[in-house]
Amino acid sequence: MKNNISLVVERITLTLWVGSLWAVGLMVAPLLFVQLDSRALAGSVAGQLFTITALLGLVCGSLLLLAMILRTGRYGWRGWVVTAMLLLVAAGQFVVAPMIGDLRSQGLVDSADFARLHGLASVLFMVTAGLGLLLVAAGTARHD
Repeated sequence: MKNNISLVVERITLTLWVGSLWAVGLMVAPLLFVQLDSRALAGSVAGQLFTITALLGLVCGSLLLLAMILRTGRYGWRGWVVTAMLLLVAAGQFVVAPMIGDLRSQGLVDSADFARLHGLASVLFMVTAGLGLLLVAAGTARHD
């Protein structure tokens, strides 16, 4: 019974996390920049969506890791992938995003530093989304 509940939690949290990454990153954020006349407004809304996605990821990733360990009784390769994803999300949300926010508040959105940090945030996000896709594609196994 415990394994069944852990498996359900694992599947739901992985679906929520990876689904939100791909929906926001590949559909919603690009659409904002196409549909809104103001790039500043599009960037602000996208930033808020990425913050929500990051916080959701931290919660889902933590639950996912716990469910995996409870289900398998060990820390397999999937646990290491989830840990890497959590670290990437934390770095993006708590290190890179505040630095971007500081530059934005100083009006330096056209600076090389802003572009570099935005690029780094994009790479962190896409690597996280790619690792999540790897987990989805691998499915769940009885043993990691």
